[in-house]
Amino acid sequence: MIKVGIVIASTRPGRVGEDVGRWVLDVARRHAGAHYELVDLRDYDLPQLDEPIPALMGGYSQPHTIRWANKVGSLDAFVFVTPEYNHGVPGALKNALDFVYAEWVDKAAGFVGYGMEGAGRAIAHLRNTMAALGIADVRHHAALLMHHDFVDFTKLAPQPHQEDAVVAVLDDVIAWGTALRPLRQT
Repeated sequence: MIKVGIVIASTRPGRVGEDVGRWVLDVARRHAGAHYELVDLRDYDLPQLDEPIPALMGGYSQPHTIRWANKVGSLDAFVFVTPEYNHGVPGALKNALDFVYAEWVDKAAGFVGYGMEGAGRAIAHLRNTMAALGIADVRHHAALLMHHDFVDFTKLAPQPHQEDAVVAVLDDVIAWGTALRPLRQT
């Protein structure tokens, strides 16, 4: 079975992303076909990119980068749980993506976005970044709306159809993560 990391992309205090990430993990654990792990960017405490050599060249020198590279490298696929900040992704997520390179290549990624309009622009931004990193992003995504899937914009209360959307993301991520496995083993 492949290993799928469910990445909580927001690190800000008072975030709802942790609740969304844990909900996605609960949905995933009821879903067969992969091992799932919650990966919270807050736990990695990555500073602004501080590697002297571009990630594409490898040769990471900072202990936090090596720790992050080991985590990313241990996973076959990802579900990024991301808010939308000012029509884009959180800086912490973009920074984490930029820290390493080879560990992302030939893996699959799906998205669960949340925000006033479901984080569609953040997901579109991520799709461009995935292409640059050699990650196959999947077609389906889930879009949680602050007005409909949260109470008072803070308490997660997803509409019933949202679980189906997450399952569609998981199905795609598992299929692509499995199909790309031979490329990662060469």
